[in-house]
This record gives sequence, C-alpha cells and structure tokens, in this order.
Amino acid sequence: MASSIRTPARRPVDTGRVESLTRELLLALGEDPDREGLIDTPRRVASWWTEFLNRDPGTLGTTFNHTSNQGDFVMLRGIRAWSLCEHHLLPFHLTVSIAYVPQAQVLGLSKLVRQLRVHTHGLQLQERITQAVAQDIAKQAGTDDVAVYAEGEHLCMSMRGVEANSVQTLTACRLGRTASDPELAARIERLALAPIH
Repeated sequence: MASSIRTPARRPVDTGRVESLTRELLLALGEDPDREGLIDTPRRVASWWTEFLNRDPGTLGTTFNHTSNQGDFVMLRGIRAWSLCEHHLLPFHLTVSIAYVPQAQVLGLSKLVRQLRVHTHGLQLQERITQAVAQDIAKQAGTDDVAVYAEGEHLCMSMRGVEANSVQTLTACRLGRTASDPELAARIERLALAPIH
C-alpha cells in the first residue's frame, strides 16, 4: 500500500509578491526590469520558486519482503541533488550515498532518492539534510542501521567570500550498527566515499 512521503510544512509561495519583489530587486541592482531580457524575469523567478518549494516527492509504496542476513546492506551511490543555502539563498550541489541494512523489508530503490528530494527542495543546510534523510529512511525501512554520506559544493563558498572553487564539504549521519559495528561501518564508508567513474 502506497503512503505519501512526509514533507516539511510550509506556507504556499505568494507568487504575486515574489514577482513584485523580484522587480524591486532588479531596480535595486541598477537594472531596468522593463528592458527586453528582463521583462519576464519576475514571473520566471516566481514560477521557479513555486516549482522548487512545492515539488511533490511522490510515495513510498514500494517495499519487498526480505529475509535478513546481518552482513547484507543496500547502497545507492552518486545520487545528485540541488538545494539552496538558507544563509545566502545560493545553490549547493550534493552527491549522496545512502546505505541501510534491511530487516523484514526493503524499500524500492527510487524511494531512497525520493526521500532525499523531500529534504533538498527548500532553504537548507547540508548537515540537516544528511541527518533528516537518515532518520526518515530508518523509520520507513524499520531499521536503525542507516548511513547517509553527502559531498557538497556550495556556491556561497565558490562565488563569494573566499571564492574557494571545487571545495567539497562532507557530512555523514550513521545510525545503529553503521556507527557501532566497526567492520560494517568501514565497508559502507569505503564504498560511499570511493570515487565514482
């Protein structure tokens, strides 16, 4: 039976106000919002914010029965996602690995990606995304044995301030045996952080 993915509660985007504020921003930046290239920019910006913040993540309906083997784990590597830094409203790009040890059931693989998307579509912190995804997958899969690793490139670091291009920020959240069992933790971490070709 399909169940909707829980999404963070937020007020709907006021598209008319976003359009008006974008026009004001263009004026404040010394631009002419009535010139040919910018005439439709306020509407486009409002449309993008609505699409990004109100994205429907889908359902978590696909699960499969599983006979547990304590050494087995499921991992998705190289999941790419975009989010927005809540401190500067600039994008950051993530490459994420998600692993868990199934108990009585396994989740459909796309559901792991959907769970990540729930937390990236908003004003966020990489640390918060990593932790929230791990906790939500633990609930959905019925196991505490979950690890999430995220490598991020933040445009607030690349484009402003120190202008540190290509610097990667690594965050990890390891729950249950993915933290307490050194052998399992090492196997998962080695695969999660290995270069993807």
